Amino acid sequence: MKKLLTSAALLCAVLPAHAALNILACEPEWAALATEIGGDKVKATSATTAMQDPHRIEARPSLIARTRNADLLVCTGMELEVGWLPVLLQQSGNAKIAAGQPGNFEAGNVVARLDVPGRVDRSDGDVHAAGNPHIQQDPHNIAQVGAALAKRMGEIDPANAALYAGRYKDFAQRWDSAMKKWEQQIAPLKGMPVVEHHKNMEYLLRWTGMRAVATLEPKPGVEPSAAHLSTLLAQLQKQPAKMVLRAAYQDGRASQWLSDHAQMPAVVLPFTVGGDERAKDLFGLFDDTVARLTEAAK
Repeated sequence: MKKLLTSAALLCAVLPAHAALNILACEPEWAALATEIGGDKVKATSATTAMQDPHRIEARPSLIARTRNADLLVCTGMELEVGWLPVLLQQSGNAKIAAGQPGNFEAGNVVARLDVPGRVDRSDGDVHAAGNPHIQQDPHNIAQVGAALAKRMGEIDPANAALYAGRYKDFAQRWDSAMKKWEQQIAPLKGMPVVEHHKNMEYLLRWTGMRAVATLEPKPGVEPSAAHLSTLLAQLQKQPAKMVLRAAYQDGRASQWLSDHAQMPAVVLPFTVGGDERAKDLFGLFDDTVARLTEAAK
């Protein structure tokens, strides 16, 4: 019975012949990935930009309208969008992309998750029960998500399934070559101690081999006070770090203060597609991220 229901749901979700697949991504990286896979057969846009905190955006009427017209919703999941996506889904009334439907794709379901807490207590700050959701900072995750996304796009738009599969195969080959290059470049970063503004760099740290020795925020989502920064500075005088990292959307005042007083580089990373002029697509995102890290490490 369950198989029959799933088949029926897929049948309802199948795109009419000759229509472009309208994809709404929650974050820019997934819009970029969908475009790599779909080319001109898809229209992929993002609900957020690289200069917005993906945890906190406003469900504006224009965004509700885009949600209403989407054939496929591609989000990270893992509670990253929990503060605004349910409102969009409810207000749009688009049954095709409701949770559990073929038109609702969560990237976080196909990768190995980091920082899954043993318990969740709101006194610990903004802790995600499903684990750290910032999965896009490891290029291996991008490859895994791409394979699953190409398959889902083909199920919703079977007329172009072969094209999606072929384009993903081409992307995967180019991506694998790029990863080999990046991993040669980041080899000197292994074991390097760093400070991060917020615990959103964990997948990047795992990939590069860098290790976080401190976080600017005393708790996730809580901005650092002057007293906390002074304590952190004292800690770093005993246990130095090589750089302090933050995402492009985050306020730079605290990391710059620490940079000035601890005499280490403050490194602003694009974090996602569109985070700076070089990060115009997924390849540019990692080209620029690797370049910024390796330059700061010199």
